Amino acid sequence: MTLIAADDQADLTSWSVRALATAVRSGEVTATAIVEAHLAALDRGAELHAWLCRVDERARAHAATLDAAHARGEALGVLGGVPLGLKDLFVTEGIPTTAGSCILAGWIPPYDGEHNTRMRDAGAVLLGKLSLDEFAMGSSNENVPGEAVRNPWAHDRVAGGSSGGAAAAVAARMVPFALATDTGGSIRQPAALCGVVGLKPSYGRVTRAGMIAFASSLDQAGPITRSVRDAAVVLGALAGPSPGDATCVNEPVPDFAQACERGTQGLRVGVCRRALDGDGLDQDVRVAFFAALEVLRDAGVTLVDIELPHADLGVATYYVLCAAEASSNLARYDGMRYGPRVTASSVEASVEATRSAGFGAEVRRRILLGTFVLRKAGYEAYYGRAARVRRLVADDYLEAFAHCDVIASPTAPQPAFGRGERNADPLAMYLGDVFTVGANLAGLPAISIPCGFTRSGPRLPIGLQLVGPPWREDLMLAVAAGHEDATRWHHERPPRLIDETSPAAGSS
Repeated sequence: MTLIAADDQADLTSWSVRALATAVRSGEVTATAIVEAHLAALDRGAELHAWLCRVDERARAHAATLDAAHARGEALGVLGGVPLGLKDLFVTEGIPTTAGSCILAGWIPPYDGEHNTRMRDAGAVLLGKLSLDEFAMGSSNENVPGEAVRNPWAHDRVAGGSSGGAAAAVAARMVPFALATDTGGSIRQPAALCGVVGLKPSYGRVTRAGMIAFASSLDQAGPITRSVRDAAVVLGALAGPSPGDATCVNEPVPDFAQACERGTQGLRVGVCRRALDGDGLDQDVRVAFFAALEVLRDAGVTLVDIELPHADLGVATYYVLCAAEASSNLARYDGMRYGPRVTASSVEASVEATRSAGFGAEVRRRILLGTFVLRKAGYEAYYGRAARVRRLVADDYLEAFAHCDVIASPTAPQPAFGRGERNADPLAMYLGDVFTVGANLAGLPAISIPCGFTRSGPRLPIGLQLVGPPWREDLMLAVAAGHEDATRWHHERPPRLIDETSPAAGSS
């Protein structure tokens, strides 16, 4: 097969994960050509501020190694030659890992976390680390020491959080996929705001070993891609038992890619209409959501009305529990072992000064809230009660799944909002997670897929969320792929990209 000419390299940034890996295996294109095309895209998209750290020369060396292995006839992994970005919450040997915080500035880990290891073993080529809200705490990617990430569809809008850098980079064709983390919606919400696919697996499907903790009982890693089938392929390479994480399920990994070919005929999709009645749901989001339901109905899905009685308690429950766990997890950052240290007159004063200088306002807010709800005087009134409500939320989902296979809702109640618009109102920011936190509280798999755009003003993406039963990513992926097959939303590109490159043969 003829190699792709150097002049056509820009087109490679529109190719899917599967198309790129197939082209490398067939000899149609080299890993080096793919990496060079995407590094050039990183240069073009620098104004989005999606990247915290680039490793261009390391990426080139890795690509050359893959090309040499292919020339020797060696088999490449399922992601062989495909570039990726990692949210800077994943530990990477020899590459700065900051969790988006000044308190880890300059820390270069001496080891790789399992996520980077699994991606490398699958043949993916790391291009760098992506911006995030500090310690993954935020819904807009504005809780950062430097420049906030810009939404590729409208630069005056947020990219969503906390994985805004990952979603923006994928939407802007800088990488075909990224790995991110989701504690209360941090994969799905930015995916919705940037018009891409974001998948959170069941809790325990993917290891947490080598992922800097925010709230350990809620955190999960997953892919952000431009199509459902790409997300399935990446999840297959990422999932599986882990010797470094006792909460990771010790079961074989299903064929997620095959699940996308199941079809939707006969599947039941539940809709909690009561959850859509609040004033906070944008009218364009409402219209796009019900249009998506009609697409699914036409594809053979049966729509079922369900109830989630405790859904309105999800946000309050989530923020009590995640703050409590954050206050515990972040206690280790004291300037004594890693990160910068502010020296003062005593150990206690040094720790206080280090944390005051190193943590941003949102992180300090959540540490204080977590410490408050865990104190002896209020433990039962706050943390204990939230833990019991969490059980009720999970039970609601299990009851609903007795009547349906997958649950649908909007991903976010509103499209991307203006940069700085909600910084003075944390409650308004937190309510952006109203549809996403339930899946984390119950440990369920969930995915956000593009389902439309706003009808006026800047043309902004809207996301459809699908939630599956425990360990049933296959059902969720089947419905998501069915919707994607019947629409063209995942082929849409931000305005600036439309004239820069034309869709290539491998772009589907």
